[in-house]
Amino acid sequence: MAASIFTKIVNGEIPAYKIVEDDRYLAFLDVFPTTKGHTLVVPKQQIDYIFDLDDELYAGLMLFSKKVAAAIEKAVPCKRIGVAVVGLEVPHAHVHLIPLNSMQDMNFANKQQFSKEEFVEVLQKIRAAYAKG
Repeated sequence: MAASIFTKIVNGEIPAYKIVEDDRYLAFLDVFPTTKGHTLVVPKQQIDYIFDLDDELYAGLMLFSKKVAAAIEKAVPCKRIGVAVVGLEVPHAHVHLIPLNSMQDMNFANKQQFSKEEFVEVLQKIRAAYAKG
């Protein structure tokens, strides 16, 4: 299987607004977000379909996502963090964490555009919140 865009991000071949990573998972800002702070969480191992992950990798992805979601919620004004797994656009399992103030915030047809400065600002806020636990 050819390397997905997410594998290229994991490997540092494509730049990304990386929030946090460990040896198995990576969280980074979606560059085509529905809301400010929209984050993608991926296993570093490229597996196309989320339900093809073995139980340990799947559970770890969800626990890692939970920690990242808590940081986003502290850093971005919102009512809660929405979670979506769609998996049709990129052949690499991934979780969307989306700050929500309305159901419209989960509409993937409504992509927002932010400046590099806006991405960096929200990235730094989420990283700081993650570091505080």
